[in-house]
This record gives sequence, C-alpha cells and structure tokens, in this order.
Amino acid sequence: MPVSPAEYLRLDLRAHDLLRDVPLYDVSVVDLPGGGAGRTIADVRALESAAAPSRVASAMVGLRYFLGRVFGWDRVRIRPEDSLLSRLSERDRRASEIPPGTPVGSFLSLYQFPGEALSEIRNATVHGFVCAALAPAASGYRLYWGIYVIPVSWLTCPYLIAIEPFRRIVYPAMLRRIRRAWLAKYGATS
Repeated sequence: MPVSPAEYLRLDLRAHDLLRDVPLYDVSVVDLPGGGAGRTIADVRALESAAAPSRVASAMVGLRYFLGRVFGWDRVRIRPEDSLLSRLSERDRRASEIPPGTPVGSFLSLYQFPGEALSEIRNATVHGFVCAALAPAASGYRLYWGIYVIPVSWLTCPYLIAIEPFRRIVYPAMLRRIRRAWLAKYGATS
C-alpha cells in the first residue's frame, strides 16, 4: 500500500544521505505482524526469494523484459563511474552483510544492513534505486519500499508514465507475497 513519503523520510536510513540528490519517486509499505525480536532485511529477502511469485506480476515483469530486449533498453549497463558505489564509506562497506556491488537479479546491491538494503539499476530508461527498510512496529514490523529515479534520457518520463499500471500491480503483489510468506513462517503472534 502507498504511504506518505514523509513517514518513510523520518526513518533513520543511510539511503537518505546517499540519495540526497536523487528524487524519491514512490514509497509503498506492508505491515508484517509478529515475527519476534531481531528480524532483519535478510529474513525478508529469504522469504521473498522462496515465495512463489504472482502469475500476474511475473507476466508483467516478463513483458517488461521482453520489451526491454526488443527496444534495447537493457543493453545499457551501469558503468562504475555512474554507480553510487563510490559514495559508500569504508564503514558502509564493512557493515554490509553482502559485498557492495553484488548482482541481485538485474540490480546491483549497494549494501545490506540488518534494517535496510539499497539496490541500484541503470538502463536506457532509468537510473533507479530501491531501498527496502524494515522497522519495528506496534504489531511486529513495517517493511518500506522506497523507489528513487534519476532520469537518463528522453525515454525516462514516457517510460515512467507507461509503467504506472505495472507499478500499481507488481509492487503490491510483491509486498502481499512477502506478507503471506512472513505469516506462514512467523505467524502473526510470534
């Protein structure tokens, strides 16, 4: 579900500093009841990778990648000088649970801390970032999904308009899938 960007921006996240000059495009959240103490982004990522994907979301993502191949959008790869990897401090690099720059699907992982992960993608349409943040909540946890976008060409604006329906289906489906997997693993009262 969408949430006020102000709520997300109040979180104490490293991404806010690293992406200080990158426009925040969208924020979604999902409440994850229960879970017990000490849950982390690694727990969420493990659940996400093990959960069966939504057929509709998978079809839409497949369509996006098909169009990317047809129009050559994904032939443009992120160059080291364009990546925000260089903004990471030595402390960020040491604290990351996975090596910065590790490929995760079509994204590069900039870092993964216990409560926050930041990934980056660049192609002919966008230079985008996804920040996943897990915050304790009264009933368990709240997972935030912040999307940031840097325009890279004349394609960026029309592309973002064209994928609006995709975003309104794919992101909620993904977050619902994470919630279902969370409830199956941790239950609402753990």
